[in-house]
Amino acid sequence: MIADSSAWVELLRRTGSRSDIQLQQVLRRNERLLLPAVVYQEVLQGARNPQDFIRLQAQLDIVPRFEPEDMHEISRQAALLYARCRWRGFTPRSPNDCLIAACAIEAGEPLLYADRDFEILASIEPQLQLI
Repeated sequence: MIADSSAWVELLRRTGSRSDIQLQQVLRRNERLLLPAVVYQEVLQGARNPQDFIRLQAQLDIVPRFEPEDMHEISRQAALLYARCRWRGFTPRSPNDCLIAACAIEAGEPLLYADRDFEILASIEPQLQLI
């Protein structure tokens, strides 16, 4: 599984949301979870202060990284997904969401999310599996 930064934020805030609970379970059970660099960046850049940054980094550094062989191709796929959205009249709020979706597709992993844009992305790209 890959968890979008929106799911990580839900977990860190202990919101009790669906994505918070699912991510807690995955971590507690030590189930398969991969962390793309873009999600790592998005979560860390939300740190409130230097101490929070260090704490977040320590928490994220234990999660296995998703390290694709060809990031250039994944970036191309993300750009194509973004363009396909626009061609259908929807502009994703964050281009990074398309990059995260492309990472999940490349990894063959479902995506845990709390950002509703992923539902639209999945309707445009059926290879994107959401949980």
